[in-house]
Amino acid sequence: MAEPDMREDEVGLALYKYLFGRRFLIVLDDMWSIEAWEKLQGYFPDNGNSSRIMVTSRLSNLGSRLDDNYGLKIKLLDVESSWRLFCKVVFGGESCPLELEKIGKKIVKSCRGLPLSIVLLEKLERTKECWKSIRRSLNSAVNSENDKHCWKILKFSYKHLPCFLYMGMFEEDSEIHVSTVVKLWVSEGFLKSITGKSLETVAEEYLKELVDRNLILVPELGKTGSIKYCKIHDLLREFCMREAQKERFYHVVGQHSPQGTCSQCRLVIPRGTSKKEVLDAVESTPHARSYISDWKRVRLLPNLRLLRTLKAYDKDIWRIHHYSLEKMFELVNLRLLVVKADRCGQLPSSINLLWSLQTLIVYPDEPIINAPVEIWKMPQLRHVDFNRGLHLPDPPSNSIVIMENLHTLNGVRNFKCDEEIVGRILNIKKLVLTICEPRDDDYCVHNIECLQKLESLSFICVRRSVFLQKLTLPHSLKSLDLQMWMGRMKDILEKVSTLPLLQKLKLMNGRFKTGKWATVEGQFPSLKLLSLTSCCNLKYWMMESSHFPCLEHLHLHKIDLKEIPTELGDIPTLKSVALKLCEKSLVKSAKRMIEEQGEVSFKVEVQIPEEHGELLSLLNPNFQVTVLPF
Repeated sequence: MAEPDMREDEVGLALYKYLFGRRFLIVLDDMWSIEAWEKLQGYFPDNGNSSRIMVTSRLSNLGSRLDDNYGLKIKLLDVESSWRLFCKVVFGGESCPLELEKIGKKIVKSCRGLPLSIVLLEKLERTKECWKSIRRSLNSAVNSENDKHCWKILKFSYKHLPCFLYMGMFEEDSEIHVSTVVKLWVSEGFLKSITGKSLETVAEEYLKELVDRNLILVPELGKTGSIKYCKIHDLLREFCMREAQKERFYHVVGQHSPQGTCSQCRLVIPRGTSKKEVLDAVESTPHARSYISDWKRVRLLPNLRLLRTLKAYDKDIWRIHHYSLEKMFELVNLRLLVVKADRCGQLPSSINLLWSLQTLIVYPDEPIINAPVEIWKMPQLRHVDFNRGLHLPDPPSNSIVIMENLHTLNGVRNFKCDEEIVGRILNIKKLVLTICEPRDDDYCVHNIECLQKLESLSFICVRRSVFLQKLTLPHSLKSLDLQMWMGRMKDILEKVSTLPLLQKLKLMNGRFKTGKWATVEGQFPSLKLLSLTSCCNLKYWMMESSHFPCLEHLHLHKIDLKEIPTELGDIPTLKSVALKLCEKSLVKSAKRMIEEQGEVSFKVEVQIPEEHGELLSLLNPNFQVTVLPF
């Protein structure tokens, strides 16, 4: 049909003519790009005769470009399905011999539901000794069979290989915080800037592409549908580490042969590594540019002036050792610094000598650390996080440096948002502020609406303040978390209900003066999560289902509300209602709401004190009740 010297479009036209008027079934196997489908689809005629095209792909988002109604997303196999597949490929569908069944099931469990890893075991020698050997080194056995094939596919299909290989350095089976991955990728220089997009946005798009290609797993989406954590399958992680070792991309201590370690660019020290292994690795990597450590026993830091990335703290690990910030700031080439700090009430004025520093995350022992005025002379800063313990001075009047790259400012105390400061941080996306001084000051919070790129705002006010009445908010806001001290809910609800993009709203320690809350049509147009905690004197809530057109999750904790509005159950998007330490009448009304709905698509989860134990009788599949121990 096609001649060897025909152009691509000529081949396509010949195919169209051949298929026209015929009934056909075409299988396109392992399609790796949407662009390929867009080129091909025009050459398949619609003959109106029930012809079919079947496409297989590793791209999750390709299905939506074809036809969602006929898409089938293949998930990882469960234990039973994995065992059936194993018996089929190894024994031709016959039963596994009893003497091999126990070790065989251990081998299958180690494959963690990945069909490819099971199929590659087809040529197993059927002896107990062989199977025990495979069980001990399954990842290596599968990867040795599949490395060349995987590497060829990845090189062909994925243009961001450094980002993918980097995922192998995280702990096995760990859930990896996406924001951590993004900051590390940025600091390592893997990303190319794109006009109109921040490096963080580019990184998130790269990660989404990895997810769409099923190279990275998402254990669970966040409450607003965002990806908060990700994982990598054990076999792909092993593959990443092998290839990284070959390319001298990074060295994970204790995982592979340390040959050639001295030329490694990055040193990764996982938890559980022996002291000797750590010492040997640190001494043998004099040229390392990145130091990623989850190790907690001994404080070890290579004396490296060329170090660019230092991540030596993880909130999930206890007894992490402290570092001297003064010594850290001698590493003038740092781009990322994440550490737990020694007692230090003042950051050194030499901080601005870190001319490349982009991410500064410090967990201090001191309740508050004072920053020097020189911090305002660091326009390359992207993320500053001090866990609610940083005091920023006023910027110098003799030097106006715009912090155009600053995206995150977390843990700042008594931050006065005057015009000069706001004008320097106009690109900020996440802002976390704490107000703890007893004075009657509004902290110029009316200027916050000038931050037109702000997406996430958290305000913690530990004393009575007038700031709520003065607070104004930008329309760009997607997440708002307010912890007030008996602040009037009326002041804030009127402001937030009209925000067009607001998806997450958490309010704590507010006060409903009249005891009532009545919502109206047109409010909360995008809200997905609403959380009220210890907001006193809310007795009655009047609402219609159309008032919250996108609501998916409602959390009520220590609320005086007597009954839940029955209209809540009519919200078509609702997925969950969580009630914690609420009135018994509220819990019972929630159960009535479930019963009135008949078949429901949402669940109610209730946590009660021991003295309300009789509420356990309300338990059913859509209404979960647990007793909190005290």
